[in-house]
Amino acid sequence: MGRLETADKQSLHLVENEIQASIDQIFSHLERLEILSSKEPPNKRQNAKLRVDQLKYDVQHLQTALQNFQHRRYAREQQERQREELLSRTFTANDSDTTIPMDEPLQFNSSLQKIHHGMDDLIGGGHSILAGLRAQRLTLKGTQKKILDIANMLGLSNTVMRLIEKRAFQDKYFMIAGMLLTCVVMFLVVQYLT
Repeated sequence: MGRLETADKQSLHLVENEIQASIDQIFSHLERLEILSSKEPPNKRQNAKLRVDQLKYDVQHLQTALQNFQHRRYAREQQERQREELLSRTFTANDSDTTIPMDEPLQFNSSLQKIHHGMDDLIGGGHSILAGLRAQRLTLKGTQKKILDIANMLGLSNTVMRLIEKRAFQDKYFMIAGMLLTCVVMFLVVQYLT
């Protein structure tokens, strides 16, 4: 084992192989000794078996020491290889397509932005429709007054006038129902598309 510590890198494998061969040979001799110790007379058998077990224990320690040395040597060699790789590596600038994998949050954010703009457009459209309906109401009120004036001038009967007023009253309910239906559709769009 002392030769392992002082051996150079070229002869290190040879020394390890020699030690491993010696340990294997000792193990084979110990197996023969164990067989021979079982053939000793009963009064000497226990003592011979104890000596063989002690020798096995010592050889196992030698085997473990050799394995530890080999493990340390492999770790050192690997560190040296990695060090050489790092020292010989040439570093270059990053590629132009460096990206951060944030596709899913960006897509979610862009979808929210689109929905937000869509809702703004819907609200703006609703305001313009409401303003148009108010303007039409004023126009229709003015037209209704003119028709009533003309009807009075022409002498239309009261039943025709009641039918016209009833129709205006029904149109008002149709308009309110349409507005409510539009609000429900807008609510469902917001609820299920976000």
